[in-house]
Amino acid sequence: MEKREIKRYIFIAFLAVAVCVISQNFSVLTSLLSLVLGALKPLFIGLMIAYIFNIIMNFFEKHYFPKSSSKLITSTRRPLCLVFSFTLAIAVIILIMYIVVPEIGKAFGVLYDEIPPAFTKSKDFIIGKLKEYPEIQEQISTVEFDWAKIAEKASKLLTSGVAGILSSAMGIIGGLTSALTNLVLGVIFAIYLLLRKDKLIRDGNRIRRIWFSDEVNRKLGRVFSTANETFQSFFVGQFVEAIILGTLCFIGMKMLKLPYAAMSGTLVGVTAFIPIVGAFLGAGISAFIILTVAPMKALIFIIFLVILQQIEGNIIYPKVVGGKVGLPSIWTLAAVTIGGGLFGVLGMILGVPLAATLYKLSFYKIEAKEAELGIASPDEEKPKKPKKQKAPAKNAKANKKK
Repeated sequence: MEKREIKRYIFIAFLAVAVCVISQNFSVLTSLLSLVLGALKPLFIGLMIAYIFNIIMNFFEKHYFPKSSSKLITSTRRPLCLVFSFTLAIAVIILIMYIVVPEIGKAFGVLYDEIPPAFTKSKDFIIGKLKEYPEIQEQISTVEFDWAKIAEKASKLLTSGVAGILSSAMGIIGGLTSALTNLVLGVIFAIYLLLRKDKLIRDGNRIRRIWFSDEVNRKLGRVFSTANETFQSFFVGQFVEAIILGTLCFIGMKMLKLPYAAMSGTLVGVTAFIPIVGAFLGAGISAFIILTVAPMKALIFIIFLVILQQIEGNIIYPKVVGGKVGLPSIWTLAAVTIGGGLFGVLGMILGVPLAATLYKLSFYKIEAKEAELGIASPDEEKPKKPKKQKAPAKNAKANKKK
């Protein structure tokens, strides 16, 4: 046999042995894989933080004395812009907490005060309507709602299951400690990546040139550039869209004289980062809090937000996010559904730009194949390519001078 056939048979035999070993030790493999992924979790978190903050840092770097060639400016540009980015993020988080948390505390205070009288009124109403059923009236009349009794029962339940509570409490504390540790390590790793990103990119390009051919590097470069452009457009567009939606919600609630306008606008804007379903989540929480003070106004708020969501979904989102990402609405819904089912909220957020990247790359491949076969493709189905208007303008001016 020729050497190629021998290599092919060896590869097939090796693959068959590997499949048998994996199938027989699948539980060991999954536990090992989960252990490795758990160890790498801070690095993944750091990569995500670095990528998002790199967008903010690039904005500051473009406006931090961009024309200055001073050594002091060039040496302090990256560290100071990184500090500005994290300061801005922390300030936004503090502002959101300052607006939302006190209002939610007030709403729960209202619930604590209003639930017992509302329960008594409901009980009296039901008893009055059930005059023909004295037995049911008697059973309902014995039901009482008292916070003190509820607290007493809760304390008895807690004291009767101390061991289980301690174990669950320790589990919660351990989970919070692990999450906080991963977050801190991720932030430190992200800071290192952002400070050294130029050298890391250069080293990555050198490794690519050594390991892969020019054709493979060209394809990889196109994949990376398309993914980077799509993800950046998505995050920037989603941020702008969330600000617009939250502002419109706040203004509309002020005009309709609805309570908790600042808190509701903030909640709707923050949850709007989750595509399609995020604003409805914020609306549900806000409607529940408004319900504690004015049930009729909660209904008005729901109607108003449904109308606002229609305007946002049909006008604002396609212009701000959809046009930049270039993903049709049907695939956006599919990406959110599949991403949420697999990875929860994170999957819902990252599913849209990932699907948009695959969508663009597949269309580029289809276009190249159609051009090779001489088939004309309809322009309306193509995803929009990034516009480059500056270079042609310069060439036109040069031609006029000639």
